[in-house]
Amino acid sequence: MVLHWRARLSEHLGTYVAEPSVCRAGELIAGRTSLAGLNAFRSISEKVLPEREAHSGIFDAAEIMLDAMAKEPFDCWAPLYVRWEIGLLAALGFGLDLTQCVATGRKHNLAFVSPRTGCAVSSTAGKDYAGRLLRLPRFLLEPHNAEIGHEDILSGLRLSGYFLAKRVLEPANAVLPVARLHLDEMAQRESLRRS
Repeated sequence: MVLHWRARLSEHLGTYVAEPSVCRAGELIAGRTSLAGLNAFRSISEKVLPEREAHSGIFDAAEIMLDAMAKEPFDCWAPLYVRWEIGLLAALGFGLDLTQCVATGRKHNLAFVSPRTGCAVSSTAGKDYAGRLLRLPRFLLEPHNAEIGHEDILSGLRLSGYFLAKRVLEPANAVLPVARLHLDEMAQRESLRRS
């Protein structure tokens, strides 16, 4: 954003004219999926980010994500959106521990996340409890090497949405915004359409 101040004389009140340095609004509202992503991003930001608190890391990640939303298809920007929400949880003090299995301490073969602790669980330790655990998408563990499928995107949205709801919104007597629920529904439709 570029700001220009103008006044007839330097001691006058004057006015500011703001010129955006990046204009992506037209591209974001032109597509069905990017508009759903923008609405989800706006509603989550409004609901969970504290007023007047600077979160430069969240802001920088949001810029990257919004650029991707404006230019890339859903499959490319949806994992960035999930990572943004996971980063938002960490910035608010509710980060997930996806580095090692909470049951065995091993760092390999992680497949689930415990809904109670927010810690990773390996596939062997969690096989008997798979119905009660959240699936851990591979792209959160191996961001550069993971092949991202629609099931991974759905699992990522469920994971971040669950912890946003349980750890951030429910203690404040709030629920996930409707726009965020619409993003989940759209991801489900995209998955069915591509399969």
